[in-house]
Amino acid sequence: MSKVKVSEFDVSEYLETEEDIAGYLSAVIAENDTALLLAAIGDIAKAKGMTRLAKETGMSRTSLYKSLSINGNPEFATIMTVMKSLGVKLNVVPDRK
Repeated sequence: MSKVKVSEFDVSEYLETEEDIAGYLSAVIAENDTALLLAAIGDIAKAKGMTRLAKETGMSRTSLYKSLSINGNPEFATIMTVMKSLGVKLNVVPDRK
């Protein structure tokens, strides 16, 4: 029996438009998982270019990778700075359950 070769899925390869990015973030936020949100922001940063993001935010690439990993623990100000550089923002709406 022959083995099937599969490549690892990398969502950053599919985040091409602002709509793609906004939809991805919205879906992740709906999961209510902080670690997943950080990883998603990291995916978007990778899609946009970590070097460019580092220059725009004044942070090092290493610091960005660490902060935006699933085990990262960045300050909220860092998240807001990164999101602004990525061209996305948070909107608050009432939670009607």
